[in-house]
Order: sequence, then C-alpha cells, then structure tokens
Amino acid sequence: MKHGQRTLVAAATAAALVLLGGCGSGDGDVASGSSAGARLAVVATTPEVADFVRTIAGSDVTVTQIIKPNVDPHEYEPTPADIQAIAAASLVVKNGVGLEEWLNPTIESAGFSGTVVDSSRGVRIRQGDPGDEEMKDGDPHIWHNPQNAKIMVGNIEKGLAAADPSHASTYRANLAGYAAKLDKLDADNEAAFATLPVDQRKLVTNHDAFGYYVDRYHLQFVGSVIPSMDTSAELSAKQLTDLVAKIKATGTKAIFTESSLPPKTAEAIAQQAGVKVVGGDDALYGDSLGRLGTPQGTYLGAERHNTQVIVSALGG
Repeated sequence: MKHGQRTLVAAATAAALVLLGGCGSGDGDVASGSSAGARLAVVATTPEVADFVRTIAGSDVTVTQIIKPNVDPHEYEPTPADIQAIAAASLVVKNGVGLEEWLNPTIESAGFSGTVVDSSRGVRIRQGDPGDEEMKDGDPHIWHNPQNAKIMVGNIEKGLAAADPSHASTYRANLAGYAAKLDKLDADNEAAFATLPVDQRKLVTNHDAFGYYVDRYHLQFVGSVIPSMDTSAELSAKQLTDLVAKIKATGTKAIFTESSLPPKTAEAIAQQAGVKVVGGDDALYGDSLGRLGTPQGTYLGAERHNTQVIVSALGG
C-alpha cells in the first residue's frame, strides 16, 4: 500500500470510530442484517463486483459499493464512510488479484469480523512483466472474459448462500439466469469479432487492462499509452516514439481511451501516429462501469459497449 493510502486509512479510522461511537445498537443491528427480517448487508469493492452482487442477490441484500463509476481503482484511497460500511457489513466481496491493495488494512481498521469473498478464486490468472508492481499478483482485470465473470458470480453466490441460507434458492436461481446471459454475451462478442478480418483486430488502449479480452477474442495487443497496469505510470520519450512507430508499422487504425482515465496523452499519440482516437461517449470501460441507471452502468451493458465500439472503429 502506498504511503498516502496508509496515512489516509489512519485518519479515516479515527474519524470513523467517532462516527461509529455515535450509532445506537439498533442501527448497528439493522445494518448488519442481524435483526429479524433485516436484509443482509454486503460491501462490494468495485463497480463490476457490486453489479454482480446486486444481480445475484436481487432485493434480498443491501449492497454498498465502495468505488464509484469512472474512478480509477488502481489509485483508490478509502474514506471514513468506507470504514463505516465495512464495520457494519456481514460480507465483503472483492475482485481480488491484488486490485484492492487498500482493503486489508481498511478491514483491520474497521474491526470487521465477517466473511471476505474473493470473487477471483478459481480464475486462471494472466501473468505479466515481473517488473510491473501492479502485476505482482497477476493481471487483476479478470472480468473482461465473460467466462471468468461466470466464475466470479459463482463465488459470490456461494458466499451469499453461506451468509444467508434462507435465501439460498433465490441466489441459485439468479445465478443460473445470469450465467446464461454471460454465455450469450460471450457468443455475441465472438460473432462480432468474426466480422473483422484478422489483420484488423489490433488494439491500442489507455493502459494494459484488456489482456483477458484480447486473449479470449484473439486480438493483437499493439500497446498502451500507459506502459503498465499502474495508471500513474508514464511513457518515456523512447517508449512514446516506439509506440507511435509500432502503430504505424502494424497498420493499427485507432487508439481507444478509457472512461476512468484522462485522454490527452492518447490524443497526442494518435495525432503523431496519424490514426483516430476513440473517446468521449465511445470511451471504453476498462476499469469501471458507467453511471448507475445507464446501459453501461451494468457489466453486461459496459462489455457490449466495448465490443460494439471496438468492432465499429476497427472495421470502419
């Protein structure tokens, strides 16, 4: 964990303890789901994980989402409200694979004694450059393969059923219905890319977030504007020149920006390489989902958006 994160966790802990001290026992019981008829309280770390929990749980669970839409999870720092939510929860669900470096100390600060569900359990993890600090546990962007998403929601269903056996049949039914939708998403993605000639399936993105997607749909990853999983990293002058040269040499048609990252460097590289930059409303959802209530505010909607944008831009 970065020094700034440790400092903020300590400060947030003090503030949260004051707030928690002012809560009556009745409020705590309702929040934790321990009182009769109360809904299970679940904290989900990322937008993707929160969407999975809401989908599998339905109306039987209260879900608190820590990281909001279009916020970079690699640079996230917890707040007093996060500590409060975790302290009051019965279940915490995380993406895993090292994405939430801030979570363990935050859980410790909150005094959380419930269950942590690692949704990545059983997923085959991509390994990357051992020199990339963000990749020390492997590539955390596991959800970009719908078959991995099926494993994730399966882990979430098991965690919900164990914490709330009275609604286990509902969770199981919701899982079956959602798994079918994930299979359809996967098949639709494959069909969409089949319309592109193989030599046009070349991807340049803001940062290296789409490895599982590239592997699943047999794309060629040409490079990224940010040269690692760490979204705070920057291209050196040589790396920038090399990326521009590679884009030109491979005939790559576009650079895709991402919703949670600034597009300026991507725009500058695209101008130098003489290719279009895809951004604005067409920015990809690499680390996040769209706003709740929008089509891209769900995992299924965001992934459909990504495929439609990529195929349209590379096929145009």
